[in-house]
Amino acid sequence: MMHSRIPVSKTVTVAGAHASAASATSFLLRGPISVIDYRCGAGPGDKPFIEYHDRFSVSYVRKGSFGCVTRGRAYELVAGSVLAGHPGDEYMCTHEHHDCGDECLSFQFTPELIETTGGWAEIWSARGVPPLSEMMVLGELAQSVAQGSSNIGLDEVALLFAARFAQVVPGWKRATPPARAADRRRAVEAALWLDAHAHEPVGLESAASGAGLSPSHFLRLFAKVLGVTPHQYLVRSRLRRAARLLADEDRPITDIALDVGFGDLSNFVRSFHRAAGVAPRGFRRAAKGDRKIFQDRLAAAR
Repeated sequence: MMHSRIPVSKTVTVAGAHASAASATSFLLRGPISVIDYRCGAGPGDKPFIEYHDRFSVSYVRKGSFGCVTRGRAYELVAGSVLAGHPGDEYMCTHEHHDCGDECLSFQFTPELIETTGGWAEIWSARGVPPLSEMMVLGELAQSVAQGSSNIGLDEVALLFAARFAQVVPGWKRATPPARAADRRRAVEAALWLDAHAHEPVGLESAASGAGLSPSHFLRLFAKVLGVTPHQYLVRSRLRRAARLLADEDRPITDIALDVGFGDLSNFVRSFHRAAGVAPRGFRRAAKGDRKIFQDRLAAAR
């Protein structure tokens, strides 16, 4: 799957017939900033190939999963993860664990723009980043903007996403120990299940049982492969859905909190504020066009 090139459609031969493996839709191609929607239908039977980043990029995974090998390290990316790209770096995406493909929203920036930000270029590297709540809520806001449900400019939210990446990700350091293919598959399938059932009461034992593992083994395996614990991923999946609903709908915040799986409003407000840097009400105002909220955040990040 191509996460950092100019939009194209890619076809490969599958079972003797041509099938669309990846498609791209440009939401924004404006000088130094591009925002492109990628949808990939590749599965375990499709042979991976080497690609190259030609811009600085951060691609938000909104659905599905895929693997990525870059700079000698392997990552498993699920909904909420981010794939970062650095110009000139090569990468290879794999789809060995399931056949449901993936969807990403990619923010791409020219080197000239990144150089003007005063330090982003020095910390930016090609890598996979686990689902972090700070990135997930902005990823959902960006998706809402791209689909026309918000009055924020797409270039504004692209820069905000990049600024948050530059703030949050450099402090995240995790060794990536090797894991067997079967273990990686179990962890990815468990993440897909957790994401689909995040609005329900889900405990460690039930999730572990679904993966056919003991709770302790499941906890270690999930964190080893995906970089977050099952509970962290569950909470962040709820926050991701809440961000999208806050941006798209006018329903009461209490209803949204309950619908996404939070049983307590105060817990939801605290968790969301930690992730977004603003309370749910302020996030909704920003999504509806109050630019000052996010402009202040962007200015502080530079």
